Amino acid sequence: MTEFNLNTINFLWLPILPMTVVAVAAMVVLLLGARVRDDEDGSPLGWLSLAAVAIAFMSAMTMLGQQGSAFSGSILIDNFSVFFELVILIATALVILMSLDYAGEHGLPAAEYYALILFAALGMMLMAMAGDLIAIFIGLETMSISVYVLAGLNRSDVRSNEAALKYFILGAFSTGFLLYGIALAYGATGSIRLDAIRAALASGAPSPLLLMGAGMMLIGFGFKVAAVPFHMWTPDVYEGAPTSVTAFMAVGVKLAAFSAFLRVFLVSLVGVSANWSEVLWVVAALTMTTGNVIAVVQTNIKRMLAYSAIAHAGYILVGMTSALPQAGAAILYYLLAYAFTNLGAFAVVIALERTGQVGDMISDYRGLGQRAPGLAAAMAIFLFSFTGIPPLAGFMGKFYIFSAALQAGFVGLVIIAVLNSVISAYYYISVIVAMYMQEGGIEAPEMSARPALAAAIGIALIGTVVVGAYPQPYIGAATTAFNSALTRQTARSDFHSVAFQRPIHR
Repeated sequence: MTEFNLNTINFLWLPILPMTVVAVAAMVVLLLGARVRDDEDGSPLGWLSLAAVAIAFMSAMTMLGQQGSAFSGSILIDNFSVFFELVILIATALVILMSLDYAGEHGLPAAEYYALILFAALGMMLMAMAGDLIAIFIGLETMSISVYVLAGLNRSDVRSNEAALKYFILGAFSTGFLLYGIALAYGATGSIRLDAIRAALASGAPSPLLLMGAGMMLIGFGFKVAAVPFHMWTPDVYEGAPTSVTAFMAVGVKLAAFSAFLRVFLVSLVGVSANWSEVLWVVAALTMTTGNVIAVVQTNIKRMLAYSAIAHAGYILVGMTSALPQAGAAILYYLLAYAFTNLGAFAVVIALERTGQVGDMISDYRGLGQRAPGLAAAMAIFLFSFTGIPPLAGFMGKFYIFSAALQAGFVGLVIIAVLNSVISAYYYISVIVAMYMQEGGIEAPEMSARPALAAAIGIALIGTVVVGAYPQPYIGAATTAFNSALTRQTARSDFHSVAFQRPIHR
């Protein structure tokens, strides 16, 4: 019998296993959905999508602690990318849970809906793992095209059609700025690799061409995170899109955009932070103030949460302005807290919606504390977290970000941020006042008939409380994640982590 040995085999596909699982699941859902009519129950496809997300989550967990790259540096493996992958998958799972009843009640085609959710998550994960500017662009376009369609998936709703059209036109315009910035960065450094750009900056002063490219990329990322003055699409799209899609945009898109934003600016371009931090100072101040001031006069809760999302983007930009490692860790923690809080708030909005009843006006929440005390209590906790009331997650997120900005000497910006937090308390607490101190409103459907939605609210509620009350494990994980992006070994051109090498003998 002939015996032969194979040397160690490098499984290059293991780093992209979570993305592969999500992509294959999306295609399977589409194929299976070809046999499901739009008026049939599509929840089995939702459960299949949820199972795929769970498998992808477990496969991503196996990469914690790994350091390396794959596919000639286009994919980066470190705790930073894994952190964002895990949070994106958690957000996707919660959105799918919210959608199991919502999609059918509102006549959304199940196959297309769940497949697009998975394809959007795929693009988000690619942005988090991207090691070069083209990979970031591909991930962004995969995510964006899916979300454009999702926003207009309720074809019988004029507002949904308008939301999709506005988002597509403005999104395509902002993509042009991002691509132009990528081209200028390539022209200035001779590479699209993020580690090569960082190395080029370390070897000498930045060229004006690179600074122009950074400015163009700032515009592209600013659109995706809804920073002023690139925020105009946000309230109309959030209001018009199906509420479950709005929740996905408010959390998933922001997670993906900030993952690439941080990797490019706080890691690769940190050497020229003096050139862009002043611009971010102004953008952060305008974003916080615009979002909070306009939110005060809103009567539609989805529009209010849209301007709230703009304001929270401003708080995150406060951390980015400082360009310190501890600010990067604080932003990761803040995004985790924001994901649980925002998804929970939108889940409550979904709970008040049903066929023939919109339920998205703040006046609809009057008396909710008497009619549905559980829903009202959950919404109150989410709103208190947004406000920054201790010991909830929103308070700790702001504390860490403002502390980092103070360490960097941006006292004036922190004062503006604190004043904005005070302004935000007015419109958040006004919803709580409506729920507990006013009469009227609409009847909330029984949550016992919507167990998946109740589970999503419960998970988001637990996350909001636990991440805030016991912050140390999560800020520790965020610190480890961001430090891994700063200290990763950039000399490797392909993935050679020992954990992904398997000797095969026979």
